[in-house]
Amino acid sequence: MDGQSFQRELVGEAATGRLGEDLAAILAPGDLVFLEGDLGAGKSALARAILRALADDAELDVPSPTFTLVQPYRTRIPVLHVDLYRLGSPDEVQELGIGEALADHAILVEWPERAEGLLGEPALTIALSGAGESRMAAISGQPRAMARLQRSLAARDFLDEAGWREAARRHLTGDASARAYETVRLSGRPIRILMNAPRQPDGPPIRDGKPYSQIAHLAESVTPFVAIDRLLRARGFCAPEIEAVDLEAGFLLIENLGSETVLDASGAPIAERYVAASQLLAAIHGKSWPREAEAAPGIVHAIPPYDRSALAIETELLLDWYLPHVRGTGAEEQERRDFSETWDGMIDGVLAGETSLVLRDYHSPNLIWRGDRAGHERIGLIDFQDALIGPSAYDVASLAQDARVDISPALEAKIVDAYRQARMTQGGFDPERFSRDYAIMAAQRASKILGIFVRLKQRDGKPGYIRHLPRLLAYLSRALAHPDLAPLAACYQRLGILPEQGS
Repeated sequence: MDGQSFQRELVGEAATGRLGEDLAAILAPGDLVFLEGDLGAGKSALARAILRALADDAELDVPSPTFTLVQPYRTRIPVLHVDLYRLGSPDEVQELGIGEALADHAILVEWPERAEGLLGEPALTIALSGAGESRMAAISGQPRAMARLQRSLAARDFLDEAGWREAARRHLTGDASARAYETVRLSGRPIRILMNAPRQPDGPPIRDGKPYSQIAHLAESVTPFVAIDRLLRARGFCAPEIEAVDLEAGFLLIENLGSETVLDASGAPIAERYVAASQLLAAIHGKSWPREAEAAPGIVHAIPPYDRSALAIETELLLDWYLPHVRGTGAEEQERRDFSETWDGMIDGVLAGETSLVLRDYHSPNLIWRGDRAGHERIGLIDFQDALIGPSAYDVASLAQDARVDISPALEAKIVDAYRQARMTQGGFDPERFSRDYAIMAAQRASKILGIFVRLKQRDGKPGYIRHLPRLLAYLSRALAHPDLAPLAACYQRLGILPEQGS
């Protein structure tokens, strides 16, 4: 594959189906895909495979739109299936509304040559040739779309090497990072999860010659996930078993811990499960943790510290993204100094407290409920590649002030108290100091996520996170009510993030 065009041999009908799944895995609104080839070359079969994968329905009826010309589908993303074989003249293309639909649809076009160039430049072109059991797919396209497809085909090759070539791939979820997940199904085997986490390039330097990802100690490959996974499992905690690994390419095939979470069907928190997750955190924090973990023989991951630089730069996301969002202007120089000096005092206090393994995103999307298990086995842990050694209270705040779920003050108190009571049985735990550290880390996390959610909308085109902002502001107010955080509360009031006292 040279990045501009390549060929893929399709031996048998199943191979066409697999290519359809590989294409479905990367299709996005705005993708115009041309399916070229003679009659009987397999264009409709490929379109059918793509649509069935997007719908996660192997029996989905996909009639040929030869007579209707356009057939819409409401699958994982909206899709138009277009067949121009019976197009009367190229001018009729304008009447089909394809150009207008492209903004929020992926569009599959058979016989695109009949439009004589009026459809515009395709993201991808799949030209099929041959007949019988062996066909050839010549694939070309625009660089970004080609890169996405090549990544998907690399995932298929990874599955092949792991003994899962014939597996059915279905999109599971993406997250706020570049990672994506799929379910992988093969008859007679348990469902597995494919983690697709390409190595992330460093961004531009922003301080002391370092990019944000390095200062905040964010994982840039799958190596930290593998190392922390093996460390957690060795300590008796429920992290997924890893079946196959490609550290360099960034692919993992891992155990499926289940699909049930700590939320009910309506998305509301289930108190019993949050309490169990809190008690699990207490067990994690009751153990000692090394500063290094082995990902593979000879490959050791140094677990970063949640140090002053990381804690501080995360809080600054509030100034860089959230503040301009709510008041239209960024922070002035004096405001930044005031903010930094106030947070320095808070960070001084929390860094002098207890530290442990911080999983960093210990909240509802990453907690799998396993009700048929006992004890701490009831909570499955995922998404911990950014783990650090830092203030224990951070993960408690992450859970008890879940950024995506409404946690009432009463439930928050119940979660925190369950943690506190479990820690008291271990010895050496200072509940008063924990109370202060919890408030500081809750304020730090809420500040960070307010900035991140605005950044996801403005920089990354993911507006859905904005709906969580009111909840985060409420959490922030709760944290800042702690007496020891009075200087920070006053700073936030001066910035206009929280109302002035008495107003």
